[in-house]
Amino acid sequence: MEIRKTTLTAETLFGETVAEAQMESAIPLPQGKTIERVLSAESEATVHEISCMSGVTIRTLRYYDRIGLLTPAARTEAGYRLYDGDSLKRLQRILLLRELEIPLKDAKRLLDCTDAEQREAIGRQIRLLEMKKERMEKLIALAHRLSKGDGGMDFSAFDRSKEEAYAAEAKARWGGTAAYREFESKPRKDGADAELMAIFAEFGKLKDVDPSSDAAQAKVKTLQECIGRNYYRCTDQILSGLGQMYAADERFKANIDAAGGEGTAAFVQQAIAVYCKGEG
Repeated sequence: MEIRKTTLTAETLFGETVAEAQMESAIPLPQGKTIERVLSAESEATVHEISCMSGVTIRTLRYYDRIGLLTPAARTEAGYRLYDGDSLKRLQRILLLRELEIPLKDAKRLLDCTDAEQREAIGRQIRLLEMKKERMEKLIALAHRLSKGDGGMDFSAFDRSKEEAYAAEAKARWGGTAAYREFESKPRKDGADAELMAIFAEFGKLKDVDPSSDAAQAKVKTLQECIGRNYYRCTDQILSGLGQMYAADERFKANIDAAGGEGTAAFVQQAIAVYCKGEG
């Protein structure tokens, strides 16, 4: 019998009974149904089929539907969910964001952004995964050395600072934080970016002195005031996260080092760390 698609309504999306949900889960998986066929628009897949293809539980898929994160492309006459290639692509991105510990409400906001913004975010996710991979490789190498009684006193494998700094930036960028909402809504002053880079250039002239020196700490205060005046309220906590990001993120590091010379980004991070601990 031919399957007819129906219009999505609030009733069909949210009005299913427990019995209907159980019936939907029990639909057998047809032979020959593959991810490739769904992606090529040759066929659509039920929630049961999507669960088998992706490893995501049916309960989770229904929850994603209920909160508007992953709605079906259509419904059958019996009310069963049908997913298409675009649904699978969206689910893949949802799972990636989930693995990166981005809350679902923030994932939905990100997935509804423009293609360019999504590409930027995915690029950040790739970099974060690479950082995690690097740390895992260090942990594996340390475990091998320890198993041979040759571990030494190396604690670098336990350092998560780069990952945490990068994750903090992602949260500020995509997580709907108060700081980022302020950044989005605050009118950008002419010359704000130039002022910021000029401060980094001044940091470059100080990078051979002690980060805790009065001159370096005064420059950190100038940086914090510049960010607060032109971008968003820059608390010590936010400033500390920015400092870690300046040294960990290759893009920020390259830009800051270009302004103040090689080693400037690392020096700024050290000076900020002292400032935020109140040791300056």
